Amino acid sequence: MKITLLSIGKTEDAYIKEGIDKYLKRLKHYTKLELVDLPELKNTKALTQDQQKSKEAELLLKKITNTDHVILLDEKGMELSSSQFAAYIDKKNISSTASIVFVIGGPYGFDTSVYQRANDKLSLSRMTFSHQMVRLFFVEQLYRAHTIIKGEPYHHE
Repeated sequence: MKITLLSIGKTEDAYIKEGIDKYLKRLKHYTKLELVDLPELKNTKALTQDQQKSKEAELLLKKITNTDHVILLDEKGMELSSSQFAAYIDKKNISSTASIVFVIGGPYGFDTSVYQRANDKLSLSRMTFSHQMVRLFFVEQLYRAHTIIKGEPYHHE
């Protein structure tokens, strides 16, 4: 199963990049994960929030295929424990889901068109985090999920 993390903007802080790279290296033993960072919109001061979300949606939807299982990382999404997330990933793998695309939206969230395309929504927390931090938390949780699936000692309950 191919997993993609699709996001608006890029990770700029070195310490966050280091953390992401650490978990990307670890994940290579379990799955193929591709990070796709789309450029942030320029000249957004003249745009309303809805216009900005609409333009970001165009960029995001161009990168998603009809066969992708799309999961939005969204504060209103399902809240899962690490073990439940591992079971979710395992179920997708067993059901022969070929490609999962996790999506991190822009600063104002997602346009309606992106919500309509999504198969699921997942919340990493009820708290709000920077988009850079979300990338790090997500790759760590994906790594944790795979160690849980394999019964390895990384996760403790």
